Amino acid sequence: MPKATCFVWSGIAALLLTFAVLPASAQTGYGEDRARIEDLQARYMFALDFRDPEAYASTFTPDGVLDYGAGEIRGREAIKSFINESRKNAEAQAAKDVSGLRPAAGRHNISNIVLRIEGDKAVGRAYWFHMGNNNPKRTATLDSFGHYEDEMVKVNGQWLFSKRKIYNEQVDKWAARSSNPAW
Repeated sequence: MPKATCFVWSGIAALLLTFAVLPASAQTGYGEDRARIEDLQARYMFALDFRDPEAYASTFTPDGVLDYGAGEIRGREAIKSFINESRKNAEAQAAKDVSGLRPAAGRHNISNIVLRIEGDKAVGRAYWFHMGNNNPKRTATLDSFGHYEDEMVKVNGQWLFSKRKIYNEQVDKWAARSSNPAW
């Protein structure tokens, strides 16, 4: 084999070996990390809207913090209990409803996502809004909005919230400060 060919193959082998031993965080690029973070945000929303305490809590690190405006909830177990109570309250409200209407539903949506990803850590900002149909005709209405300020970490290749702060513009004491939160 010519010397030049051996040199090229040696270089390729060294490059492949170097890539193989890099940590997973160094092997993914911005696009893949962003996609995984957007997936995290969507799984969070579905779990919230369907009041699934296990799935909701699983979007946080074991010691994660949920700050929803009325205080901080720390740790997956406490977060799971919070969502479980929300589900119980919604079920109790539905049981009292004598209107004959199908149960009201609500869906959260997320948009305008900005992220700063640095290795296995990220911070993010995003708008959220809520559509609900809690009215006699069960028609959709935009009934709430705000934004998230997130801190996230990658654990074993999976992005999780280490802290999520929720601002809600419908509640005076939970409303955002006046400055632009997105850097």
